[in-house]
Amino acid sequence: MIAAIELIGAWCNFRVRGLGVGCRFFFVMLSKVPVALKRRGLIRDQIHFIGNYSLLIILVSALFLGFVLGLQGYHTLSTYGSEESLGLLVAVSLVRELGPVMTALLYAGRAGTSLTAEIGLMRAGEQIAAMEMMAVDPMARVVAPRFVAGVIAMPILALLFSAVGILGGWFVGVKLIGVDGGAFWSQIQGGLNLFRDIGNGIVKSIVFAIAVTFIALYQGFQARPTPEGVARATTRTVVSSSLTVLGLDFLLTAVMFGGG
Repeated sequence: MIAAIELIGAWCNFRVRGLGVGCRFFFVMLSKVPVALKRRGLIRDQIHFIGNYSLLIILVSALFLGFVLGLQGYHTLSTYGSEESLGLLVAVSLVRELGPVMTALLYAGRAGTSLTAEIGLMRAGEQIAAMEMMAVDPMARVVAPRFVAGVIAMPILALLFSAVGILGGWFVGVKLIGVDGGAFWSQIQGGLNLFRDIGNGIVKSIVFAIAVTFIALYQGFQARPTPEGVARATTRTVVSSSLTVLGLDFLLTAVMFGGG
């Protein structure tokens, strides 16, 4: 019994200690953001690395998701004779929910793992230690520019995801099934609210970008300097980011739309 209590205490102590280290890392990183903003070339390169290299999988996934929403939405709405509302259904589903969430999950799997592996390999190759020996702050030189780039790139990717998804729903609903094109777009124009729907979707994508980018950078910076340590850190990035995104999505949806 005493041994079990000791194990539970040690586990709680480890988790609390890890939470403290993570919070300290986050606030130190935020304090270095003003310094990173002065290095626009680094941020530009990281936006290209994070955003451009993630663009293809984002757009292709959005297109096929739009196809699926068009098919499923039409068959659901046709039961109630509301086929003309297909455009609004597709747009609201993507802008409010699926666009930010799916982009965050794909971003974690593509860009998040790349950030973790890159920084983890820099630590394994003692590049981080070399920077510290030369009085170069790795938080300001390596971590903060990538954080800023991720927070900028992911909301843009989320907007592109929603736009391409709506086009996919339009193609299936209007071109393949035969829903009236004017009704499709007029329902979107009349029913989609700029602040309640699009604005809240942008807020979600920004929150997800902060969370996923922070997790990726933290896991890479704290990775053990071995190939196995980097591999485990990359896995933790995907798992932690996915669970965090889904949990934050529930909380944000409850706050934004819980009142009806």
